[in-house]
Amino acid sequence: QAQLVESGGGLVQAGGSLRLSCAAPRRIFNNMRTMEWYRQTPGKERDLVAAISNGGSTTYADSVKGRFTISLDYAQNMVYLQMNNLKPEDTAVYYCHAEVTVATIERKTDFDYWGQGTQVTVSS
Repeated sequence: QAQLVESGGGLVQAGGSLRLSCAAPRRIFNNMRTMEWYRQTPGKERDLVAAISNGGSTTYADSVKGRFTISLDYAQNMVYLQMNNLKPEDTAVYYCHAEVTVATIERKTDFDYWGQGTQVTVSS
């Protein structure tokens, strides 16, 4: 069962914009190290698109730099991916991913969680 829930995908013309949203349970959001967006096309590997740490540091794939922006909303337990100037090659299923560390007195344990994905289709 997906712990993260994406929304906001759809069909858009080249040059258009979409904003993807990812809702996370508070227990995941409060313990996350990074939140990430990946994308995947049929027959290919799932590739990292953008990442943001709990400190706010961001990383982007070269192909989306200057066009995509990842952000966090701690009040709503949400992570967003604003996608501008979309291109047909951005067409993919986009997945939200959380890297989480849960610390107790005895140990630290790492987890990771995925969403179910949301389809983005950019027409030329």
